Amino acid sequence: MRKTLNAGWTFAPAAGNEVPENVAAAGAIPAAVPGCVHTDLLAAGLIPEPFHDRNETLLQWVGRTTWTYTARFDWRGPGGHDRVDLVCEGLDTIADLELNGVPLGSTANMHRSYRFDVRDGLQPGTNELRITFHPARDYAEHWQRTLGDRPNAYPEPFNFIRKMACNFGWDWGPNLVTAGVWQPVDLHLWHTARLDRVRPLVTVDGDTGRVEVHADIARATDGPLTLTATVGKHTTSATTAGDTAHLTLEIPEPRRWWPRGYGDQPRYDLEVTLADNTGTTLDTWHRKIGFRDVRIGTTPDADGTPFTVTVNDQPIFVRGVNWIPDDVFPSRITRERLDQRLQQATGANVNLLRVWGGGRYESEDFYDLADAYGLMVTQDFLFACAAYPEEEPFATEVAAEAAEQVVRLASHPSLIWWCGNNENIWGHADWGWRDKLDDKTWGAGYYHRTLPAIVEDLDPTRPYWPGSPWSGTDDRHPNDPAHGTMHIWDVWNQKDYTHYRDHRPRFVAEFGYQAPPSWATIKESITDDPLTEDSPGMLHHQKAADGQQKLQRGLDAHFKRTHHTADWHYLTQVNQARAIQLGVEHFRALRPYCMGTIVWQLNDCWPVTSWSAIDGAGRRKPMWYALRRAYADRLLTLNHEKAVLVNDTGTPWQTTVVTRRSTLDGETKAQQTSHVKVAPHSKTEITHAIATPDDPHTEVLWAEADGERAWWFYAEDKDMAYPKAEYDTKLDGTKLTVTARTFLRDLTLYPDRTDPDDALLTLFPGESVTFTIGAPTDKPVLRCVNDDYSGTFR
Repeated sequence: MRKTLNAGWTFAPAAGNEVPENVAAAGAIPAAVPGCVHTDLLAAGLIPEPFHDRNETLLQWVGRTTWTYTARFDWRGPGGHDRVDLVCEGLDTIADLELNGVPLGSTANMHRSYRFDVRDGLQPGTNELRITFHPARDYAEHWQRTLGDRPNAYPEPFNFIRKMACNFGWDWGPNLVTAGVWQPVDLHLWHTARLDRVRPLVTVDGDTGRVEVHADIARATDGPLTLTATVGKHTTSATTAGDTAHLTLEIPEPRRWWPRGYGDQPRYDLEVTLADNTGTTLDTWHRKIGFRDVRIGTTPDADGTPFTVTVNDQPIFVRGVNWIPDDVFPSRITRERLDQRLQQATGANVNLLRVWGGGRYESEDFYDLADAYGLMVTQDFLFACAAYPEEEPFATEVAAEAAEQVVRLASHPSLIWWCGNNENIWGHADWGWRDKLDDKTWGAGYYHRTLPAIVEDLDPTRPYWPGSPWSGTDDRHPNDPAHGTMHIWDVWNQKDYTHYRDHRPRFVAEFGYQAPPSWATIKESITDDPLTEDSPGMLHHQKAADGQQKLQRGLDAHFKRTHHTADWHYLTQVNQARAIQLGVEHFRALRPYCMGTIVWQLNDCWPVTSWSAIDGAGRRKPMWYALRRAYADRLLTLNHEKAVLVNDTGTPWQTTVVTRRSTLDGETKAQQTSHVKVAPHSKTEITHAIATPDDPHTEVLWAEADGERAWWFYAEDKDMAYPKAEYDTKLDGTKLTVTARTFLRDLTLYPDRTDPDDALLTLFPGESVTFTIGAPTDKPVLRCVNDDYSGTFR
C-alpha cells in the first residue's frame, strides 16, 4: 500500500541566505512535487522567465542558495503493516531529510532513489517532513578541492557530483543549477515481505522465448514465500525461505519485437507476485516485455573493426539521432511531450535514439514509447566530457546508481546497448588531460571494470561498449575511423561541411552542424531591438565557442555576404540542412563498410542556436526535412561521379533511374536511363556518362527515381548564375501552391506559428509544389537560395 506525499509542499530559502527581497518576503512558497526550485519560483511570479533574453545570468543566485522543502501530512497509523518506508524516487541532489525534527538521512545522487524506515518516527495526527537542499555547486567545489581538480570541457565542477551535468551549462544549454524534489515521494506500507528488486532477463532462441525472473526480497518476518511469474497463459512459481528467488518461464513461438521498419513491436505483459504461505498476495510487479535478440558485430575484417547492430539475426543500418533532456527542468517533460518528440523522430525516418551521457537516465515514459514505436535506444551511463574521480564517495555512488538503472531498464526491448561514457576516453587521449591529471583517477576504472561488471551481472542480455567514441581496445586511438564508433567534429569546428566526404567511418555516433531556431521561437524568447545575428540576446542564446563565427565561415563558403538578419537566419538553416543531408547520404552510401550514423542532435532543452533538428519550442527546423529525406527507407543520392541507391527495406527495389544534365531553365543537355534492382538491405551504384558540364555556372546534374530527386550542383551558390526568383502562389485554406516561373533552389515556407509539411524543395520553371500548413495564414513567407537577399519577407 502506498500513500502519496506529492501534495501540500512549500519551500523557502534557509536562514542566512542572501536572496532578492521579494523572495525573502514571500515566506512559504507553494512547491510542486515533482518539480524544482526554478519552476516553483517561476510559478509564484518571483523570478523572470529563465529562458528569455539574458535572464539566465540574473538567476545564478538560485543555485547558490540552500532551500528547505516542507510537507505536512496526517497519519492514522500503519493499519496492521509491519513496516512503513519513505520512498524518494529522485532528490536533486544534496539533501538532508528530517521527519518531525528527527534526522532520517542524507542524499548525494540525483540519479538514484532512496528509502528510509520511518515507522517509529511517525506520530498520530500531523507530521512534518522537511528536506533541505544544499547548493550543488558548493558540494562539487568541496570535492574538487578535496580530491584535486580534474579537467573537463567547461568551467564548472559538474564531474564532482552525481547530478545532471548539463545543468551546469553546455555548448547548447544554459547554466541553471537546479534543486528540489524532482521525482515522486510516497509512504510505502507493507508487512511480512515485499519485492525489493525485480529483474527480468528476456531472451529468445529460435522458436522459444525465455523470461528469467530474478527477485530480491525485503523481509519483515521469516517464513516461506512464493514468487509467481505470469506471461499470458504461461505461469510458473518458486518457493523461497531466503531473500532472493529465481524462476524461468519458457514461451513457445513468441512474436518477436523488431526495430521500426523491420517488423512489428509486439509486447507481452509480465506480472510477478509475491505471496505468503497462506497464498495471500503481499506485493506485485508488472512490466511489458518484448522478445528479441541483440548483438553488436565487432569481428575484425580486412578494413578494421566494424560496429554492426544485429537484431534477431538481421543486421541493421542505424539511422540515429542523439537525444538530450528535452527541458532544462525535467519535471516539465510530460509523456505527451515525449510522445510528440518521438513521433517527430519517427517522422524523420529515425530508428535509434542515443541518450547522451550528460543528461539523465531516461524515464519510463520515454522507454515505453520507444518500445511501442520500435525506436532502438542506446543509453549512456552518465559521464560526459570530463575526467571523473573514482575515489569515495563517488565510487560507491556510481555503483549504486548504475545497478539501480540497469535493473530498472532491463525489461525494455528498445534498449539495445549500454555505453560507458561520452567522449571521456577520447578526451583522455587527445585533449591534454594526461599532463593535468598526473596520477589522479579519471574514470577509466568505471568504463573498463565497474560498469561492464554490473551489466554482465545484472543485464547480460545486451551488449556494453566502454565509450562513445571507442575503437575496441586501448591499443588504438579511441576515435580511429577504421575501428568501432567515432565522433566527427573537425568539420563543424574547422572545415566546410563538404569535408564530410573525406571521412570513412565504420559507425558515426556523433556529428552535427549548427543553425538558429525557428524565427517564431527566436521572437518568443529574445526581445532585442533591433534583432540581429550579433545582438545581445542572440549572442547569449549561442553557447558554442565561436559559434557565430563558425556559422559565418559556413555561409562564406557557399553564399554571397548577407546584410539582413532574415537572410542570415534562412541561409544558416539551409546550410545546416545541407550539411546533415550530405553527411548522412555519404555515410549511408558507404554501407556495409559503414553501418550507422547518429546525428547530433534531435532536440533542444531551451530556445538556442544549436545542432538540433527540433528547436526548443518543439518546432521543426529545415534540417528535420533534410534528415527525413536522407534517412528515407529508399535513398537516391548523387555526386559528380555516380548515383547511389540504398535500399533499407526487406523487399527488392526495382526502379528506373533517369539522370539528366540540365540548364537552370530546364533544358536537358544530356540524359542517361538506368534500370536497376537493389536487393534488400543493400546498395547499388550507377556511374555517370553525362556528368561533365558545358557551363558549371548554369547547369545542374539531377537524377529521379520513383518520384524522388537527387541533385548535384557544379558550383557554389555564390557562383551560380541563378535567375532572380519568380513564382506564383495560390492559397486555399491550409494549402499553399507555389508555381515556379524561374529556377528555385531550396524553396522553404516560413510562416509564423505554423508547421509546413515540407521544405527545401528545388523546382525548374513551370513546376509546382503544394505545401500543407498547420493553420490558415494570410501572410506566408517563402524563401529560396536565389532570392536577392533583400531581407524583405514576401
